[in-house]
Amino acid sequence: MPELIINGPGGRLEARYHHEASSDSPIALILHPHPQLGGTMNNQVVYTLYHTFAARGFSVLRFNFRGVGRSQGFWDGGPGELADAASALDWLQIVKPDARCCWIAGVSFGTWIAMQLLMRRPEIDGFICVAPPSNLYDFSFLAPCPSSGLMINGDKDRVVPSASVAELSTKLKTQRGIKIDHEVIPGANHFFQDKLDDLSSVVGSYVDMRLAKDAEDREAKRQREKEREAARERDRAREAEEEAPAAAGGDDDGDDE
Repeated sequence: MPELIINGPGGRLEARYHHEASSDSPIALILHPHPQLGGTMNNQVVYTLYHTFAARGFSVLRFNFRGVGRSQGFWDGGPGELADAASALDWLQIVKPDARCCWIAGVSFGTWIAMQLLMRRPEIDGFICVAPPSNLYDFSFLAPCPSSGLMINGDKDRVVPSASVAELSTKLKTQRGIKIDHEVIPGANHFFQDKLDDLSSVVGSYVDMRLAKDAEDREAKRQREKEREAARERDRAREAEEEAPAAAGGDDDGDDE
């Protein structure tokens, strides 16, 4: 878990990175809770997500927003933090240019930034939103949401009521071709105190399911392409057979004189 510094738009950003040796390992970026309310990349929920992705072969990056920890700059209320996240994703994609898929995850305030980045970066294939503050922030920009993902919260969360998360996920489910799953962890509060293992299990199961489906889709696509190539080869062979008699007849033009 090497420490590193990323050049961000507002100065240097403190980060931690888990690297997978495979050149096509999937990548994931984790965004922490509200910087002015004690949120950092060392938040226990962020840490849990980080290791949940790492355990599944992802190269994973988490970092401190501007003004947090050793990251330079000052709180910007959202726009600057979004720019920080974009720079972090740029760094991750430079390090892993051949990643077979790209995910983003956020915790509370971090989900609001994550989903804004999702709207701007079509290469993001999936997302995890933990305790998305849909009662405190406007998520209406998700119209339509470009990728499927998971929203998860605890039923004892006094900051983000389950009803508001359920309403948000239901609205997003209406977007064509996109499926938003919503899971509620019994007994979990906003910080998932004593429920981090449950959180990891739910997130891990969802990511496993998506990775398996993506692998099936890639295999199906490969088979379709193989079948199309075989059909093209048959067509070329048939055309060659049809042209052969005509070519042979064309050669019989001897002189009768």
